[in-house]
Amino acid sequence: MEHNVVAPLPWMKSPVLPVATISDVAHAVPLARALSSGGISVIEVVLRTPCSLQAIERIRSEVPDITVGAGTLVTPRDVDEAVAAGAQFLVSPGATPEVRGSMTESGLPALPGAATVTELMSLIDHGYEHAKLFPAESSGGISYIRALGSVVPHIKLCPTGGIDQANAPSYLNEPNVMCVGGSWLIPDRAALDGRWEQVSALAAQAAALAR
Repeated sequence: MEHNVVAPLPWMKSPVLPVATISDVAHAVPLARALSSGGISVIEVVLRTPCSLQAIERIRSEVPDITVGAGTLVTPRDVDEAVAAGAQFLVSPGATPEVRGSMTESGLPALPGAATVTELMSLIDHGYEHAKLFPAESSGGISYIRALGSVVPHIKLCPTGGIDQANAPSYLNEPNVMCVGGSWLIPDRAALDGRWEQVSALAAQAAALAR
């Protein structure tokens, strides 16, 4: 059995794990500082843009008050590059044996993805106690979360995909939900226009959510 490193747990620092798609590396540091100013001390930078790894490096070196992780890891190479960039935790939308193994071998806190009972059972078999549930809303939303909780209540979930400010509280009310992931804290126009005070305000609202 593989044993995942589960402490510390960066995604447990906040009820909301901000999911950031950074298309301009110049936005990385002010974005992270805006989230921190609003009371959010963690950020997941997804590897979907050419500058994502550089953004992780910049945040890690210039914003010590925030824990930066890498998301959308779909190959072992993604994992290796995220680790080299200084990511402090790892998130994947799914968990092939190769990706799961690379995440475990990294020694970093890892949040693998799952969407079915079988996938969650496989993660449990490999020592995981936490998982990302993706895509949450299109998989069945709250009713699906409850169904999963009835059969695998001992694995705690971070639902992501379709989560927003309106439905986040409902997800957080479920006993098998530890946090939610979402990009609504970082509106595209706010980043493009440099309205970091808007990001800080949304972060403050998210940080105040109960779980």
